[in-house]
Amino acid sequence: MTRTARELLEGVTGKLAPDPRANRLLPLIARGAAQLDTLAALALEQRHVVASDHRAFVHLAERSAAGTRTSPADPASAAFFEMLAEGEALAGERLAAFAAAVGADGTRAAEYEPLADCQAYPAYVAWLALNGEPVDVVLALGADFAAWGGYCETITEALRHHYGFDDEACGFFDLFAAPAPELENKALAAVQAGLGAERISLDDALRHGRLLMAYESRFWHALWEQDQRVA
Repeated sequence: MTRTARELLEGVTGKLAPDPRANRLLPLIARGAAQLDTLAALALEQRHVVASDHRAFVHLAERSAAGTRTSPADPASAAFFEMLAEGEALAGERLAAFAAAVGADGTRAAEYEPLADCQAYPAYVAWLALNGEPVDVVLALGADFAAWGGYCETITEALRHHYGFDDEACGFFDLFAAPAPELENKALAAVQAGLGAERISLDDALRHGRLLMAYESRFWHALWEQDQRVA
């Protein structure tokens, strides 16, 4: 039976969905128990993640549009990654207000040394930008984006109700918590084109996705460990 793009995307996302208990920091933020220093570290780590992911998505868009000697151009995937790159640029602008609210700007930002476990995720995204088949990367990112969006929804609510942050300070997380139907449509178009061209490797997409989710988990665990040391 031939699968549709939606069935394939939703199937991969379902297989890669994280254990709800895996993110030990999220419940602390949700009830307002995470340390302010931990939120500052979150802002500082995201500063590096956003900058790296923006460059990775730009490269993926360029690779997709140009094609290679062994793989033809993939304009549908290019459109998806172009939108992701635009989103990361906007996220970087909004992150500044959150960083300021938690005291993670200025000299502190300049002197901050990022944690290896937090930066493993963008390092792998950069690897995918160089080595992954673009449409496989589209599929792999779907599961992580679903988890990340849910985390951001919880965080932005907690920042308002427990930490007293205003809309500007919450804007970074609002961006990712909001539904993104246009991005979803571009993902579906990319997967549909990949199916039509028989260029999707489900095994590769799942492998990429499992690693992305593992690195995502490391990101939050590293910040949770730091929170426990400060507490």
